[in-house]
This record gives sequence, structure tokens and C-alpha cells, in this order.
Amino acid sequence: MKRIAVALALLAAAPLCAQGTSRPPIVAWSYTVQAGDTFSDIARRWGVDMASLGEANGIPSPYVIRIGQVLKRPEPKGTPKPVPAPKPTPSTASTPTETPKAVPRPTPSLRPPPPQRPALAPRESDAPRLQWPTAGAVVSHFRDRVSGIPSNGIDLIAHPGQKVRAAATGTVLYAGKEPERFGQLILIDHGGGFVTAYAYLGTMTVKEGQKVIAGERIALVGKSGEAKRPTVHFELRRNNVPRDPELYLPPRL
Repeated sequence: MKRIAVALALLAAAPLCAQGTSRPPIVAWSYTVQAGDTFSDIARRWGVDMASLGEANGIPSPYVIRIGQVLKRPEPKGTPKPVPAPKPTPSTASTPTETPKAVPRPTPSLRPPPPQRPALAPRESDAPRLQWPTAGAVVSHFRDRVSGIPSNGIDLIAHPGQKVRAAATGTVLYAGKEPERFGQLILIDHGGGFVTAYAYLGTMTVKEGQKVIAGERIALVGKSGEAKRPTVHFELRRNNVPRDPELYLPPRL
């Protein structure tokens, strides 16, 4: 049987067509079989043995090839093959590892964080001594958002016809209608750059330029401007910079 295999190998080494003359070495890593090529000649030109060439191309002995067939050169012997990265081995039962305890994640709050109020200016020592402009609960504080806009004062809920009084002694700068938001509006100058504002009023009982004293009636509660119910909007400003009125008003009992 061995002699038969050798004879078949010699048969494969015979020319496919006419016997070709000696050809130069093949430099490329692949080669297309041409007329006159033999398997042994291709192996010789590549500098490899027929067994390696046959193994690299899946051609068993007797190494039959055909014109147009593409052969690839086998890797040179001794070329190291890439070593795959070692797979992680599971821990054995004899050497258990301590599993770190999972840290519970904080439950996200569905409520939005409260709006941050800006730092308030401290109360000035030369500020006028204020009194509450009317009786009633404060329903909106300084910097609370009213209609999406941070408030520059406070809102007090009141009854229609209730008296609105000057928060401090001063001179009426303005008494009229503010068409944008505040409706019936009174501004009183208290000196030192301090001005108080009273808005959403009903009937006004003072005029511009009039001198008023603290606690004097200046208007009656009503509903004007953007007020949706009888309300008094009260502001304190110094040099047109809003101040928190509740820092200057006396505490309520």
C-alpha cells in the first residue's frame, strides 16, 4: 500500500499539460494554478514540502490540482501560534471567596427639590419701623413663585372693604392704576431710599404728594390687577432693590 501511495504522489507530480521549464520561486502567500504547473513544482517554488502544502489547502494525497485553483502557502514551521487569553477559573469549593454586600441604592424622590431661595440682605439699622398694612394671613412669601414669577413681596388674604394702612410715615409717591399686574397701586416714600408698595387694592383714599403717618388708612381692600380674590400685595424696597418685608415687620401674636 505504501508503494501505491508513492506512485499516486508521483502521478500528481506529473504535468497537467505540457511539462514546463523551471520557474522562479513564488513570493506571494497565494498562487493560482496555471497550465504546466505541478503540485511538487509549486511546493518546491514555495520552499515547502508537499505534505505541508496539501495540509494547508485541504488536498489529500495524491495531491490532485486543477488549472485556476488557488493555493495558499503554509505557515513556516516554527511560527508561534497566538495563545488565547486564559479563561477565568471559577473559585473552588475549598477556597470560597467572600461576596461583597451590595450597597442599597437610595430610592429616587419623585418630588422635585424645593427651590433655593437667594441669600437675603440683612435688615438695615436705619430702616423704618414698619407695621402690618392690613390684617390677614400671609398666603405668599417673599421670592415665592406667583404665576411663574418670583414675588418681590408678600400677599395677604383679606376681606373686601377692609382697611389698608400705611406701614410707616412718609409721602405718597404714586396713587393710581398699574395696567400690567398690580391694578390699583400706592407707593409711599419713607426716606433713606426706602419705599413701600401696596397693590391689588380696591378704593384708594390718598393722593400723590400727600403726607401720611404710620397706621393711617390709605385704601380699602378689593380685587384688582391679576388678583383672583381680595388680596393686598405688599413690598418694601430700598433704592429699588426688593427686601423681604417680613424681616422688617413685627411678629404677629
